[in-house]
Amino acid sequence: MKQTHPSLLSRISLAFGTFFSILADGQFAARVQALRSGEPRSEPSAPAAARPAAVPLTEAEPDGALQLLGLLQREARFIDFVEEDVAAYADVDVGAAARVVHEGCRKVLRENFTIGAVRDEAEGSRVTLPAGFDAAAVRVTGNVVGQPPFTGSITHRGWRVRETRLPKLAAGHDLRIIAPAEVEL
Repeated sequence: MKQTHPSLLSRISLAFGTFFSILADGQFAARVQALRSGEPRSEPSAPAAARPAAVPLTEAEPDGALQLLGLLQREARFIDFVEEDVAAYADVDVGAAARVVHEGCRKVLRENFTIGAVRDEAEGSRVTLPAGFDAAAVRVTGNVVGQPPFTGSITHRGWRVRETRLPKLAAGHDLRIIAPAEVEL
């Protein structure tokens, strides 16, 4: 069912009804206040049978993330750059450093991953997302009303890792040491 924007008379009626509901119902007023301030929505409690089953969350193993962080530090001095307070430097100096970090990060990505676009269409292309589209691969933004199919324009094609080639590790290697301390003698 596609919803349209309410007419002026419908909006006036909605405004008056909402006004009096806010005055009469404190819980309703709190939900409206949260909505207006941009807080995440919290739905009123539904009966247990009506609630969707909670998806169990699994904890990600940190090894791959730590290994990638180590590679980014080794090739791009990524952590050094991010941890540096750049406010004291001139924009030209920050730009020069960013160029070196960008080059190193790009090298790490290209050597260790095959990355491709989620969508093949060019940015700006009009597309229709059917019912059941992969919401993990496509984020719908803007005035999202009703149920799919949705028609809109691609603002970002997205990225998907197609292959991972992280280096093998020696037994006993401590991944938490992403850059050893250096001591010059």
